[in-house]
This record gives sequence, structure tokens and C-alpha cells, in this order.
Amino acid sequence: MHVEFSSSIREIDPADWDAVVRRAGAPVFYQHAYVSAYERLPLTEVDAFAYFVVRDADRAVAVAPAYLQTAAKPLRRLHEAYPEAAGQPALLSPSWHCYDAHVPATADVLPRLLDTMNRTASILGARWCGFMNVQRGGALSHGLRAAGLPARHLNDRWVTGLTTYAHYLASLSPRARANLRRNERRAREAGVTSEVLPVHLASLDEITLLCVKTASRFENNGYHPGTTFPRFVTALDDLAHVIEVRQRGRLVAAGVCLTDATRFHTWTCGVDYAVEGGYSPFAVLFAESVKLAIRLGKSILEDGRDNAAFKRRHGLRPCHLDAVLHRVWPAGCSPP
Repeated sequence: MHVEFSSSIREIDPADWDAVVRRAGAPVFYQHAYVSAYERLPLTEVDAFAYFVVRDADRAVAVAPAYLQTAAKPLRRLHEAYPEAAGQPALLSPSWHCYDAHVPATADVLPRLLDTMNRTASILGARWCGFMNVQRGGALSHGLRAAGLPARHLNDRWVTGLTTYAHYLASLSPRARANLRRNERRAREAGVTSEVLPVHLASLDEITLLCVKTASRFENNGYHPGTTFPRFVTALDDLAHVIEVRQRGRLVAAGVCLTDATRFHTWTCGVDYAVEGGYSPFAVLFAESVKLAIRLGKSILEDGRDNAAFKRRHGLRPCHLDAVLHRVWPAGCSPP
């Protein structure tokens, strides 16, 4: 078994990469098309790209993308957990825009991968190396703990299972169920319509402005770089679905959703809260997202991070996400 390193995803055969991703059940963020789009149109400042392929003889058994970063704005949450790493270059896997870190075949592969990542980090001048958004209790989490690496809590991501919309509503508390139904009625009365669009037909420039405005409300500036974000979403092509919610023609909510074999990801959204009619455009967008996930036959709704009160009220459960970073010592140096 050996680990191969590439500085560009273009050097790696897409079929080879995606075969590993499918076998591992890794989310959409690991598909070659997504990783390739992120390399061409990174949504945050990246100093260098690193891609690792673990092979057993000629068969790829694991893949891992990593990114050399220093002071990218979306890493603020990471630096809250690791203040000693702020302002220092770090080789991190995956990107912050992926909230579910994976490495397949962890028990067999991880020690070799960690060693190669650490040596690569040293060559690239990184002072830290590791993983972000690792689900606590998952295979990667257990593997990193077995390697002696401690974890620090970052955030939670929210998830629930899906069958039918009627079953989803029935799983909610009577109050939450009544609120969703009332919100749908008020939205209809206020002239609200929703539409699901492929990326090439969506109003991505308009949606980006709304996403940026929404992110700034929660001090999450830099998550949707205005000149890059619409081009990135376009590059995702059929991995993405766009939901536009309009009130008499005005965009009041929009979501960019991603899909893989079993999961529907409400990846990012924008909302204009200054509406008339006594309804919540965010609740409309959420309900439309659940309905679309069910129509597409996805059994798991991945609703991203943050906004815990709304998500708990609407039947989602938290998955604790950790960061696992360790210091990288330059060649020839030993830890004190």
C-alpha cells in the first residue's frame, strides 16, 4: 500500500477518484466534479492544493483533498477552537465548505495518509495539519483518536431521515406542524411562488447578493465571494439544484442544494426578511427543500450548520463536528 500525491485534481483520473468516493459513501463534496470546481474557483483563499490517493497495488482505496490556508475568513470558527493556529499556514482537509469530513477504509489507510499529509505539510511550509468538520463518533473520528490525536468541538451539523412529506410533518410537534402549514397558507395569500431550476437557468448573480447579505447578518462574511460564487455553482452543473422563492417577482429566498446518492444537502441560502404578508420566506424555502429532497428520492436531509433552534424545532438532530489539528515541525526539528 502506498500514497500518491498530486498538486492538481486534473492529474487524477475522475473515474478512479469517484469509484473510491462511491464505495466509501462519501458526500457530494468529495466527488471529482465538486473538488475540480473548488480548485478552479476556490470559495476561500487557498495557497496550495494537495490531493492524496492511497493505492493497494494498482487499486485506489482512499482519496483525500487538502488545502493550504492561512487567514481565510471562513476559517474564523476553526481559529476560535484553535486560537494558537490563527495566522499560521495549515494544511487542512476538507475545505470549510464541506461539513462532513471523510476518509474511507480508515483503520487500514489513515496512518499512512497522516504520515504523508504531515510530510507534505512540512514541505509546503505549513505549521498545522489536520481535519475539519469530523463527525464525532464516526469512522474518521475513531481513527484519529486511535492515532493519538485529540479533537476540539467546532460546530454541529443537522440531519434527519425522509420518506414522505406527510410522514415528515407527522414527525413534528403539533405546534411546529401547524406553523409550517400556516406559513405556507400566508405565503400563498401574499403572492409567493417557488421554482426549482437547474444552475444554468437560475438567477445566480441575484442569489449571490442575497446570500452575501444573509451571511453578513450572522457575521459570516467571506463565505460567498461575490465574483466567484456564481461561477462555482455553475461549474457544479447537475450536482446542484436551485430553489428560488419570489413574492410578486421579487426574490425573497433562494437555496443552492446539492445531491449525492442518498443525501440532499441544503448547502447554502439567502433570505430577504423584509417582506409583507406575515410569513417567513426562510420557512417557505425550508419546506420546499424538504419536498424537493423527497421528489428526488433522497432518504437523508442534510441541513448544514448553525440555526440550531429552527432545525431542532423542525425535527433535525445534531451531529457534533470536531477539528483535529496537530503541529507540524520543520524537517530536522523536534517538538519541545
